[in-house]
Amino acid sequence: MTTKRRDLVSLIERGAIPPEQVALATEVAGLHPGPRAWAMLIDRLLLWLGGLALAFGVLFFVAYNWVEMGRLSRFGLVQAALLLAVGIVLWGRASTMLVRVALTAAFLLVGVLLALFGQVYQTGADPWQLFFLWAVLVLPWVWVARFDVLWVAWLGLLNLAIWLYASTWGGFLGNMLTASDAVLWGIVFINITAQVVWEWGAQQRGWPGRWAICLLALGGGVPMTLLMMEWVTRESYVFAPIMVAYPVWLAALYGVYRHWRLELFMLAGGCVSVITVVTLLLVRHVFWESWHAESLLLLAGAVFAMGALAVAWLKRLNAEVAP
Repeated sequence: MTTKRRDLVSLIERGAIPPEQVALATEVAGLHPGPRAWAMLIDRLLLWLGGLALAFGVLFFVAYNWVEMGRLSRFGLVQAALLLAVGIVLWGRASTMLVRVALTAAFLLVGVLLALFGQVYQTGADPWQLFFLWAVLVLPWVWVARFDVLWVAWLGLLNLAIWLYASTWGGFLGNMLTASDAVLWGIVFINITAQVVWEWGAQQRGWPGRWAICLLALGGGVPMTLLMMEWVTRESYVFAPIMVAYPVWLAALYGVYRHWRLELFMLAGGCVSVITVVTLLLVRHVFWESWHAESLLLLAGAVFAMGALAVAWLKRLNAEVAP
């Protein structure tokens, strides 16, 4: 459906379909959902909202009635909801969609149970340990579900655990990385590794979730750009690992998504990253070190030129794949 819609939009933009025939072309292409499609969408939407409402409802009910509820009733309620979700998964007659909703609810309830355990017994554990243990415990369910939303949620737990760990202990590898650098490097490593694995699975095994690959690319590209920007703003240009990692990442992004599989979203993200870093570099040398009234005009012209070149290049690539 997405490919058909994209092809039709491309034909309209090129003027291949007259404006008065656009409505007819859309109807012939079958892009308007019928009553059955609407009913299925509402059915699935209600199922998901109901499952999530039950999971979060348990959390809020226990939190709101914390004083009135005893220890046994708190654990009993959360565990009963968890057993119900697992029971639906094990029930052989449940549909695939119902199994995914139940697994997602169980995924959330494990986190609620861990938080409840830590609050009741005051274990003294750091917050990053909660999210890391949560990710470890639900990994088998995420693996069995083979559901892209759950995998993204699981990777989000890992990102959060790394963030909290570095914030608590100040980084990895002793004093080689500061806390802020360690957070960004950890997130870059997790998200780019997941992106590579998911991309391989999508191409070789037909894994779904193209949107998840784009999200992971964003999760790896943004901290990579922030690391490069942090290096640009240093007092002196001393060697740092980002000086090697950033060009390698850009080259890999270009090689994979220009020549192996054309993906405009990835290439556009790379362009935005380069424009951001180059602009900051210009700001440092033009504004910080030698301020002139003409500097602002020079900077605006440079940003405009880089943006125009990027847009022209992306439009040319888009024309190559358009039917």
